[in-house]
Amino acid sequence: MQVAPSILAADYANLEAAVSEVAQATDWLHVDVMDGHFVPNITIGPPVVKSLRRHSSMYFDCHLMISEPGRYLEAFRDAGASSATVHVEVGGTEEHIAQMRELSLDVGLACNPDTPFAAVEPYLDRIDMLLVMTVFPGFGGQSFIHDVLPKVAVARAAIDSGGFAVRLEVDGGVDTATIGPSAHAGARVFVAGSAVFNDEEPAEAVRRLRAIALGEVGALGG
Repeated sequence: MQVAPSILAADYANLEAAVSEVAQATDWLHVDVMDGHFVPNITIGPPVVKSLRRHSSMYFDCHLMISEPGRYLEAFRDAGASSATVHVEVGGTEEHIAQMRELSLDVGLACNPDTPFAAVEPYLDRIDMLLVMTVFPGFGGQSFIHDVLPKVAVARAAIDSGGFAVRLEVDGGVDTATIGPSAHAGARVFVAGSAVFNDEEPAEAVRRLRAIALGEVGALGG
């Protein structure tokens, strides 16, 4: 059960301080990479990951919302990424998975809210994490799309019934009101940006979110 604070919502002028703050409460950090092509926004690249790595031993969960991830996977590995998550919508999924394995990156695969689970299901035996987007990627601070939760539940059932060692992650609009339903549906990794970094005490915000998720899963008996 992990809460992965998204630095998309952090103060970019004080990233080291922001990362150090949340490191008190979690060992995961979500790094949103956008290219202005696959999504209508531009954020950061390997140089920022490399700079952060010098100051942190956290698990860097790098979400590549880019059209040609294969061109940059090695650069992110060299910069210190722990995992890379590519979108099934960009195509070339088989090749991207093979490349990430070759680079010894943990393998993540993401799908947008309107992409059916069938598009990612064939890869469950080859990936380490499945990211189900609960907003359309591109910008932080969006509202959680509750209609995606049945897909999360279907993914949870498929992972469990197949015995796959796949973490199930949700990203977008995760806060104290939506993390419980997400955990109930089966997610176990929760990306939270605004709900963490807009709080006066980000580390406490992380602990609060994780407690809600743990409470929901505990109530379910697993």
